[in-house]
Amino acid sequence: MKNVLITLITSFLLIACNSDSNSQSTIKLPEGFKIELYASNVSNARSMVLSETGILFVGSRDAGNVYALVDNNKDFKVDEVITIASGLDMPNGVDLKDGDLYVAEVSRVIKFSDIENTFRGNPDYTVVRDDFPTDRSHGWKFIKFGPDGKLYIPVGAPCNICLKENEDIRYASITRMNSDGSDFEVYVRGIRNTVGFDWHPNTNELWFTDNGRDMLGDNIPPDELNRAPVQGLHFGYPFLHGKDIPDPEFGSLGDTSLYSRPVQELGPHVAALGVEFYTGQMFPSEYHNQVFIAEHGSWNRSNKIGYRISLVRLEGNKSVSYETFADGWLNGDTVLGRPVDIELMPDGSMLISDDYADCIYRITYK
Repeated sequence: MKNVLITLITSFLLIACNSDSNSQSTIKLPEGFKIELYASNVSNARSMVLSETGILFVGSRDAGNVYALVDNNKDFKVDEVITIASGLDMPNGVDLKDGDLYVAEVSRVIKFSDIENTFRGNPDYTVVRDDFPTDRSHGWKFIKFGPDGKLYIPVGAPCNICLKENEDIRYASITRMNSDGSDFEVYVRGIRNTVGFDWHPNTNELWFTDNGRDMLGDNIPPDELNRAPVQGLHFGYPFLHGKDIPDPEFGSLGDTSLYSRPVQELGPHVAALGVEFYTGQMFPSEYHNQVFIAEHGSWNRSNKIGYRISLVRLEGNKSVSYETFADGWLNGDTVLGRPVDIELMPDGSMLISDDYADCIYRITYK
């Protein structure tokens, strides 16, 4: 495997994301790759989903908005940023099914019907399900429809470290339901706070990131990339962190032999969010079916880490490397941007949202 520092830090681009901000970042990429600004002034841009006609729908967290981004002349530069809903409760998660836009708030999932034909006209929404926990700690949700047609919805632990699943089995889990809210069930458990998942393009198995607990020091526990090949698995929280770190408070209460271990331990406190298998054709073949992760960046380490797009290379279901793909959103301890989500375009290029710089980038290769 080539040395990451030698092979990846080879091309540079200066980007000014937000006209209202002085932040600029020098983004470093592997040779042959290029990064450009796709959209600016997208306040608190978080999760993304691209429609078949090329409209990019974007959620937010603190802003409370959902956006439609329109590239009218198909030049890969957004011409219009339209707020289709505002005043929502952390509407982080967005996904599309059968022409309808699903949005996840803290305690409910709502639906905007026929969104591509209504997004310009202050569209109404219907409530699909509104009985999720109301806790705001880890209450924002990433959502995505799986290969089975069901909508997958995480419910984070309402704390840094606690045991709440006896009070409500939905805490610290990924749940799923039909698109109309029926047949709701817990799919996997023991997950502190996942804000990104995807399905392997060959096996249709669920893979997801998880954010490790805080207040055990700078270097433990790791964040995680996990694989859930079947329903009913438990991934350790709050008893076990990473592959072999028992929790000092709850570790003795669990049976470590019962817990699924991560495919890859990620950096400690990097805040691993969006995860995407690369299924396009633009990037070289060495990137095909490999895992890209948006690391939002640490908030409580002595020295900040993360603030990058990382790459986990796989052989089968095993990780063979964990390396940097794109960085430069952190200059020393100065934060210039925070990657959140990853979305592929039909041509194989890659979109990256940034909720700190309020913009979306596009990465290409040629």
